Amino acid sequence: MGAKSGRGWVLARPWLLALLLGLLGRGRLAAQGSALPRSSQCVPVPKSMALCYGLGYTDMRLPNLLEHETVAEATQQASSWLPLLARECHPDARILLCSLLAPVCLDSFIYPCRSLCEAVRSSCAPIMECYGYPWPEILNCAKFPADHNLCIAAVTPEETAASRRAVPRASCNDCELQEAGTTREVLEGFCASDFTAKIRISRRNATSTLASFSLDTRVEMLKHGPLLWADTYPKLQQWLDLDATCVHNIMRGTQAGVYVVSGTMHQGRLVVNKAYDWHRRNRALQLAVRRWKQHRCRL
Repeated sequence: MGAKSGRGWVLARPWLLALLLGLLGRGRLAAQGSALPRSSQCVPVPKSMALCYGLGYTDMRLPNLLEHETVAEATQQASSWLPLLARECHPDARILLCSLLAPVCLDSFIYPCRSLCEAVRSSCAPIMECYGYPWPEILNCAKFPADHNLCIAAVTPEETAASRRAVPRASCNDCELQEAGTTREVLEGFCASDFTAKIRISRRNATSTLASFSLDTRVEMLKHGPLLWADTYPKLQQWLDLDATCVHNIMRGTQAGVYVVSGTMHQGRLVVNKAYDWHRRNRALQLAVRRWKQHRCRL
């Protein structure tokens, strides 16, 4: 289901994510405006429902809006989403899902607003597609009420061109810090990449679920590849903004660090697939960086 770490739930293996998302075909959306079923009851949100426990309310109504009738069934379905949420695909994804799986215990159901669903779908559906799963029909946004009706609205402000850089995006790419083996191996990795850079990353905030990162202006490009000099800094900053999962994995909970990153260009974007922590003990990496200017890659 995903292992607990210091920053929450960590990503499950891709095959496990696919397996869990396969469960989501079960269940259907209850009709809007329908009266509460006779069997309706208020029950505590259990601690085992990690997705919704501690969200700000203590009781939920069953059957829920996906017509799960028991706590066990709702909890099982909620756990199916944990690997996706570990991708940090949208800050309001948890609110959307819990409004359906563990609706707050009121006199009537309150559905999520259509705009909330659409915002989460636009960010999270591409991640599901990485593993071959479409956005499920039970979360068909057209079924939810328009914003002028009584509904649960988004917490995160609607994205605009000016605010787009403020919300990191998840990606299909998993990158982790590499252990530098030998100098030759590091140099061969540089040769195989479109670009290589030595950069300093710092965390802008430490309290938000979705951390944001900034790039020090002193960027040392070891290999430009297809990048123009004027594009290097904005492209690297774009990577920080768009690939929250990758950057989070590299940072490993630290507030700032210097790294050597390399990767490829894909549709005008940088895709980092290797990263090394720059420190004195990493002698193979330091030697590779010093030798790089004189190194000739094998064709």
